[in-house]
Amino acid sequence: MGVRHINPAGLHRSPAFSQAVVVEQPAKTIYIGGQNGVDETGTIVGPTLREQSERALKNIATIVESEGGTLANVVHWRIAAVDGHPIEDGVAAFQQVWNPADPPPAITVQIVAALAPGFLVEIDAVAVV
Repeated sequence: MGVRHINPAGLHRSPAFSQAVVVEQPAKTIYIGGQNGVDETGTIVGPTLREQSERALKNIATIVESEGGTLANVVHWRIAAVDGHPIEDGVAAFQQVWNPADPPPAITVQIVAALAPGFLVEIDAVAVV
């Protein structure tokens, strides 16, 4: 598919994320808008960062799968979590769905003061299928 995960010399190498991802040939690219912890009716699924992260990740999987991919096709995640909630809960939710045998994606995590009322996390992503 022409996707390379790169960690050039001189940069920190982490097993959890890649410094960059290069797409070298034409491919279907899916830009996924911010997903929150809401079900198919738009109802917030729970009051914890973990519950909301699990659902946001499920929503992203649904989008990618609808285009013939899997979460392994996600090359970049951007995660915004509300300050004061344990980020480890979001990491645990991610570890439940990410196969450690797959090359790690590029990831940006932001701690924010607030999101829309009731929302504790918002995740957007880019997938190449």
